[in-house]
Amino acid sequence: MNVISEIEAGPDFEAIKTKQNAAWSSGDYGKIGVTLQVVGEELAENMDLAPDARVLDVAAGNGNATLAFARRWCQVTSTDYVDTLLAHGRARAEAEGLEVAYKIADAEKLPFGDSEFDAVVSTFGVMFTPNQRQAAAEMARVCRPGGKIGMANWTADGFIGHLFKTLGKHVAPPAGVQSPAQWGAQDWLEDAFGEAATSISHTPCRFVFRYRSPAHFVDFFRTYYGPVHKAFLALDPAGRDALEADLYATVERFNTAGDGSMRVPSEYAEVIVTRA
Repeated sequence: MNVISEIEAGPDFEAIKTKQNAAWSSGDYGKIGVTLQVVGEELAENMDLAPDARVLDVAAGNGNATLAFARRWCQVTSTDYVDTLLAHGRARAEAEGLEVAYKIADAEKLPFGDSEFDAVVSTFGVMFTPNQRQAAAEMARVCRPGGKIGMANWTADGFIGHLFKTLGKHVAPPAGVQSPAQWGAQDWLEDAFGEAATSISHTPCRFVFRYRSPAHFVDFFRTYYGPVHKAFLALDPAGRDALEADLYATVERFNTAGDGSMRVPSEYAEVIVTRA
């Protein structure tokens, strides 16, 4: 009998994505996402695209980058595989009178032609795909030669990178799936995009998480941020207490506020790839 082990076959990316979709659909990521809007604005400024540039936002979430580029008169197509997130993004664009096209799409199987866009972007989105190299290849495929691929990705050493590690201590990630924080590492990016790029810029940046208190942050993320929300649901009472204690410890390690509130700078990488 020809038996192929799970290790030899590799991870079941489709099953993993189904679980991820359920995680991101839980809670209410829109409440988290809107606090990160400045990152999309800064990426749009630094990419410096011309009006009417064709822009694809991959794993757009509730549309921070989508809105930023649309405000600069780009022709934006906003995609995600979670329809509720796209609905949030659409409502935000309609409220501002911005014209944006929306499409359900898997970042690992983008339903677009080769070289269809002048720029492909993602802010804290594509980095969560389980088949990371496939997602990178798809971003490069749909970007025209001479175009740009722009991303904001959390780094392993920053606050959110440590938050991922804290979650992983309590709820193990799927076997064979690498940390999303790889997308914040210059050497990984050069390896993943190198043959498709004429240049790759990697700029360390910081986003500051500001909450009323560490307790406010932990409660907010536990309620609304899908991965944290699902982690708590997966644990028994003792496990939930342990995870909560570790989250507080992680916040304490990075908190620069001295008045009982929370002010936590979190490093991310702003990445701009020029397509070969």
